[in-house]
Amino acid sequence: MNEALLRSLTPSVLGILVRRGADFAAAEDAVQDALVEAVRVWPADPPRDPKGWLVTVAWRRFLDATRADAARRRREDLVDEEPAPGPAPAVDDTLQLYFLCAHPSLTPSSAVALTLRAVGGLTTRQIAQAYLVPEATMAQRISRAKRTVSGVRFDQPGDVATVLRVLYLVFNEGYSGDVDLAAESIRLTRQLADAIDHPEVAGLLALMLLHHARRATRTAPDGSLVPLAEQDRGRWDTESIAEGVEILQAALARDRLGEFQAQAAIAALHADAPTAEETDWVQIVEWYDELARLTDSPVVRLNRAVAVGEADGPRAGLAALAALNDSLPRHAAVAAYLHERDGDPVTAARLYAEAAHKAPNLAERDYLTRQAARLNARRCR
Repeated sequence: MNEALLRSLTPSVLGILVRRGADFAAAEDAVQDALVEAVRVWPADPPRDPKGWLVTVAWRRFLDATRADAARRRREDLVDEEPAPGPAPAVDDTLQLYFLCAHPSLTPSSAVALTLRAVGGLTTRQIAQAYLVPEATMAQRISRAKRTVSGVRFDQPGDVATVLRVLYLVFNEGYSGDVDLAAESIRLTRQLADAIDHPEVAGLLALMLLHHARRATRTAPDGSLVPLAEQDRGRWDTESIAEGVEILQAALARDRLGEFQAQAAIAALHADAPTAEETDWVQIVEWYDELARLTDSPVVRLNRAVAVGEADGPRAGLAALAALNDSLPRHAAVAAYLHERDGDPVTAARLYAEAAHKAPNLAERDYLTRQAARLNARRCR
């Protein structure tokens, strides 16, 4: 079963159902039912036209649900409009759906959650991890968003800031998660940059390109994580780096700084360093200060503590870390790294083990476990 194909087809199928008159919540449910049916049927009987098959099955599921709902019997006349099996129109509705999900009737956080689930293809668990909230809380938020937009006319698209937030979170999940969505996020952000002259759109595109340039070096052949300092910089994609830097410089020249531009500036400083030792950590700390001012994000301040530790020494990094809540994701991992650099392997090993227990994915857990084992083995010699 080609999961990537199913995910790539989902936005177009959803868009077709919405344009044919299905309200968004019902259309999303019907598409999800069609995907489940595809997982069951396709391995033994793959369709010649996957998209047309999904449209047909999803539309039938929508109509079945409509008939079963007495309050919506007026929609039964749509039966005659059922699309015939066969090739579906080659229309890319994905970016439009991102804007439609960012509906003015929703709060920005609810709009992001709904879009990530319905269009981005992320699971509720993945979205909850991105927002640092329990999975049950995120499930309720998504359900409320669906109820809010059920029956709403989608003729008032949401704002650019919400769409950018969604694209950024989808890219991050595609970059580090189980499903590759990074290239699709870059494609959509390019479309948005072509359509809208906005410095933060340019900043996000630059950020994605600079991060994606390191993609091939982030993991070893066995799937284990490779830290930034140990990556083979000769394998970084220099064309993507050059394009990202050029886009960023043009955006910064407009003197309308936003968080994506600030993050891209940090990524550019990493990409510009020939070696890890030559990284301009002082400038990176300054950009983190700007980013913290713009976002007031505890995750930004956590990353800033690492940069401070590199620029001013591990004691300074630990002092910056002490001001943050130790329940933050990866707090223990940062503390372990700084304690090791400060010459305290016992505390570092304990914190690495603690961080491994809290790691959000298997690759990160294995890396942190190996770090703890390395320090414990050194003590036993």
